[in-house]
Amino acid sequence: MNNITTHSQAAAAILAERRLKGLQGPCLPDGIRPASLQEAMAIQQAVTALMGDAVGGWKCGTPGPDKLVVAPIYASTIHRQTAAAPCPVWANEGSVRVEPELAFVLGRDLPVRAQPYAPDEVDEAIAATHLALELIDSRYNDPTVLSFADKLADGLVNQGLFIGPEVDGEVAGSTHVMPIAVRVDGGPEQVRAGQHPDPLPRLPLYWLVAYLREQGVGLRAGQVVITGSYAGTFPLPIGPEVSLRYGELGELRARFQARPRA
Repeated sequence: MNNITTHSQAAAAILAERRLKGLQGPCLPDGIRPASLQEAMAIQQAVTALMGDAVGGWKCGTPGPDKLVVAPIYASTIHRQTAAAPCPVWANEGSVRVEPELAFVLGRDLPVRAQPYAPDEVDEAIAATHLALELIDSRYNDPTVLSFADKLADGLVNQGLFIGPEVDGEVAGSTHVMPIAVRVDGGPEQVRAGQHPDPLPRLPLYWLVAYLREQGVGLRAGQVVITGSYAGTFPLPIGPEVSLRYGELGELRARFQARPRA
C-alpha cells in the first residue's frame, strides 16, 4: 500500500484526530472526501501513519461489487477479558455498540511472498481462536449521508476489539450458525439468532491474507483477525457485567467503562 496523496493526508488528519479524541463530525470536505475505494484505502493507510500505534489486527469480510471490507485494528484498542479491569470504550448515551465475532490469533508470520498462501497454510498459522466483540464507533455524526467509501476511509466503524476466552478452533472454524444469548447483570437472557455472513468464518481470513499480500503487506504473529458478526450490531450498557453465550462454543464476560471524549 503506497497511494497516499496530499488529499488523503488532509482527510486522514481529520479522521485521526477524531479517532484519538473520540470525536464525531460531518463528512469530509469536498475535495478530500473519497470518491472511490482506492481513495478510501489511501486515507485509511494515512490514518494509520498518524495514529502512533501498531496494527494489532484486522477486521475483514468477503468483498462484493463496489465493496471492500478491510480495516486495521490498533494495538492499544485491543482488550482482553480479565476480572480486574473494565474495558474502556467510546460510549454514546450510556452504551457501546458491539458485534459478536470469532477472533483468530496468528501464531506465526505470514510475510509477503511471490506465491499465494493456500488455505491450509493460513490454518496452520492460527495459534488460537477466541470469542470476541468488535467495538463499534464512527467518526461521523450522520450515518445516513455516508457512502461506503466514507466508511472504508474511517476504518468501517471499528473502535477496537474485546477478546474473550479461547475456544476449540476446529469446532469454531466450522460454525456457521449459532444463537447468541445476551445477559446483563444476571438478568434474563435475550437470545439472538446468530449466523456468520460466510459459510465458514475463516473464508474472509483467507481473502485478507491474499489481499494484503497483493498490497505488499504481511501479517505478523500475535495479530488478531475478525471476519464478520454473527448477530449484526447491537448496544450493551456501560457499567454492569454482561455475558454473551456463543451457542455451545463458550461464554464471554465483559464490563465496559466510558472513555472521556475530548
